[in-house]
Amino acid sequence: MPSLFVTGTDTGVGKTFVTSLILSVLKEKGLRAAGYKPLCCGDRFDALALLQTSAEDDPVLTVDEVNPCWFKSPQSPYAASLIENRRVDLDSIYRGYEALLDRFDYVVVEGAGGWEVPLTEDLTMAGLAEKFKAPVLVVVDNKLGALNHTILTVQAVLRSGLDCRGVLLNHCRPDRDSASISNRLVLEKFLPVPVLGELLYDQSEADEDWVTPLFES
Repeated sequence: MPSLFVTGTDTGVGKTFVTSLILSVLKEKGLRAAGYKPLCCGDRFDALALLQTSAEDDPVLTVDEVNPCWFKSPQSPYAASLIENRRVDLDSIYRGYEALLDRFDYVVVEGAGGWEVPLTEDLTMAGLAEKFKAPVLVVVDNKLGALNHTILTVQAVLRSGLDCRGVLLNHCRPDRDSASISNRLVLEKFLPVPVLGELLYDQSEADEDWVTPLFES
């Protein structure tokens, strides 16, 4: 499968950071990879970060191709659409995804917020992932409370019928609580998918050992 869907246990867990690391590893392996952020709410910093780490192409990617739907309100997509009185343009999102699949070897999609964030009256982020039919990576903020959020998210991904390739623990802050030390051990016992690895705070490079399994058939 030439694509991957990166979701998280919440907003602010490091999805953009992880997606950018994955794109960097793919580029280092000589593969043409593009990041895709279907929806941004607030600023477009996430989309710009993915644009920067995507492979160069001819013609060169634009931020609108990486991020076709942008709301200026820092809310969930559905709430932002109500505030700004315009709908989420699902057609442009689907067209943009297919266009990148045609141009690149791999497309790494970053969701917005968590797995069940509402996009429209009838569609959540989970439903969008189902439309894309891509394997899923769950990014976890490794802290106290992560166990419940992670187990519920993985269970929801599996119920959708999608292939959850595993979870990645991300240390989002320099200080660590005791739970961040034991979380991996507990998750490895209770999850039916692998814990692929842990990212240290502000780690600048990805370990190819956890990136490679994400794209194995």
